[in-house]
Amino acid sequence: MGGTGHGSGTPQGRTDGARDRDAEGRARNARPRDGLGRPLPYGSPGVERQPEGVVRTPEETVAQAQALLDAGKPFHAHEVFEDAWKSGPDEERALWRGLAQCAVGLTHAARGNVTGGARLLRRGAGAVAEWTAASGRPGAYGMDLGGVVAWARGLADAVEAGADGRDGAGGAVVVDARARAPRLYGT
Repeated sequence: MGGTGHGSGTPQGRTDGARDRDAEGRARNARPRDGLGRPLPYGSPGVERQPEGVVRTPEETVAQAQALLDAGKPFHAHEVFEDAWKSGPDEERALWRGLAQCAVGLTHAARGNVTGGARLLRRGAGAVAEWTAASGRPGAYGMDLGGVVAWARGLADAVEAGADGRDGAGGAVVVDARARAPRLYGT
């Protein structure tokens, strides 16, 4: 991912203004990322990114996402949920999208983005609650979806209230992604 810079901040072999591309020619930012998915300067050590487009069973999706959440990597967990949303059956897309939004909400909260974090946590909670009510499957794939909804709404409230302290840039509320990770399987 990325090479060494040549004084311009671009990776080796890349010209100024050119976009990073993947093997299929799609635009893809090749900058290394930190554990919360924030881009780092080219040439910096980063956290291994989740491969995109992986088709997993729903059980594998939940297990891998929980492991990433437990490791304090909600951005990476969102990518796992996004794969399920894009590759799974149509009737489950709202569930996986809602879970991805919850993970991105935690990501934003951990980055100190109070407004975006709370908004995405609530949006994801609403989508999961709506899917659960429509499907009648509150324990889909072993998850405690009611618990996930309560976690997301509670964290959104806590972030807005500044419950985790203000130690981000400009005094923004920052949450510990590992300590605040949801328990997808319940308690």
